[in-house]
Amino acid sequence: MSINFKYKPEGDTLKKFMKSEDFFRGLRGPVGSGKSVACCIEIFRRALLQKKNAEGKRKSRWAVIRNTNPQLRTTTIKTWLDWFPEDTWGNFAWSVPYTHRILVGELDVEVIFLALDRPEDVKKLLSLELTGVWVNEAREIPKSIIDACTMRVGRFPSMREGGASWYGVIADTNAPEEDHWWPIMAADVPVPDHISRDEALMLIKPDNWSFYTQPPALLENKGTDGFIKGYEDNNKSENKKNLTPKYYENIIRGKTKGWIDVYVLNKLGSIEEGKPVYHSFKEELHITKNKIDLIPGQPIWIGVDFGLTPAAVFGQRTTTGKWNIINELVCFEMGVIRFSDLLRGEIAKLYKGYEVMIYGDPAGDFRSQTDERTPFQIMRNCGLKAIPAPSNDVALRIEAVDSTLARLVDGSPGFNMSTDCINLKKGFNGGYHYRRLQVSGDRYDEKPLKNRYSHVHDALQYLMMGAGEGRTMMSGKIQTQPTVAKKQWDVFQKPGVSKRKVWDIFKRNG
Repeated sequence: MSINFKYKPEGDTLKKFMKSEDFFRGLRGPVGSGKSVACCIEIFRRALLQKKNAEGKRKSRWAVIRNTNPQLRTTTIKTWLDWFPEDTWGNFAWSVPYTHRILVGELDVEVIFLALDRPEDVKKLLSLELTGVWVNEAREIPKSIIDACTMRVGRFPSMREGGASWYGVIADTNAPEEDHWWPIMAADVPVPDHISRDEALMLIKPDNWSFYTQPPALLENKGTDGFIKGYEDNNKSENKKNLTPKYYENIIRGKTKGWIDVYVLNKLGSIEEGKPVYHSFKEELHITKNKIDLIPGQPIWIGVDFGLTPAAVFGQRTTTGKWNIINELVCFEMGVIRFSDLLRGEIAKLYKGYEVMIYGDPAGDFRSQTDERTPFQIMRNCGLKAIPAPSNDVALRIEAVDSTLARLVDGSPGFNMSTDCINLKKGFNGGYHYRRLQVSGDRYDEKPLKNRYSHVHDALQYLMMGAGEGRTMMSGKIQTQPTVAKKQWDVFQKPGVSKRKVWDIFKRNG
């Protein structure tokens, strides 16, 4: 049977990806850049290059992995069948596991499509004897699955039949988050502080692994003030010959900057389904490119959120009322005692000689079910004089931050944050959001979703509330100086005021 098949990779990065013989090859690029098609063709190309067995057949078996079954059916399988339609290449088996068996001429190729949200598919993956694996949209796939895939390839055809001429794992993805395993292994970002030493060792790139990054589809057009005025074509972008005119110009309409960054500009970042909490945040305006220097003589304000994902945010207010958010401390699966020790060490290392003001979640002065001491008591026992923020009202807390984001002081932003505050940055860009309700229309939860970014943003809000931004809104008075507690002052030991009365005051205000 003679088949007329034509494919040409449109771009230098695509060509390098397909020419590589490495055991693992990753291809990262914008939407529409030809990544998925290149991986489909690579499966076919490797099948053609497989040496014949004794019967004159070129046998190979591949698994194709996607995060969910709907994504697998509507996107991955659709792309595959666009290039290898059933009327030419043989019937596609739509029973689980979805399988396309190609028996054409010398080719005997089995392609099995698996979704990770189906336990039976995961079990199937761990038992398959494969030539290779294609991981589609790897930003959605944990490193543990990649590791499992590497153990299943090179097992088909068997050595009795001559073995595989080439075996390995190929993967494609849109830009993932900065702390995803992909950019860490590709050396695009340093290993995050929250990753343990053992985990970091697992993310060292082997010599036979390679990562390829395609150019952005569009380029930012910035004015002299540094603001983005619009976007323009990138003449180095790939696969444009296979796209409709003005493809990217049309798809970015109505999209957020975060969405454009990830899917069109190929920048590392996160896209969350939901509505961002803060209305006034603009990355190019509020995040500094240079290190923020400490201001001598000005207090260090710290906001703290408790729980098993404790977080602290450190900031300074200038004499003119601007806020500088200097750094963050975010931990995972950690109790208050250990977190307090880390916080104390951070203060001693970075802020020695500065007056330090610590405000936390008012709920932190209630005893837990497992410890008679409260989080605030634990912190005080560690030498940290922390007091509750004046209110825990979510709307007030959010407004305390949003109002500073909207503030201009002497014509410049009233809120500046260091680019080192990675978790805060991700939260501002949509990670901290209101969840969309499963109803008709654009309706969202009344409170922000509790996730990995909510804790550090809670800490930022407590900082702002404790430093007076919240009190300004509650009282209607403008506070120009920070409220500084006496060194031994305890909110629950103020003469003549009982603990219960203080909490009644907080409740009335919040």
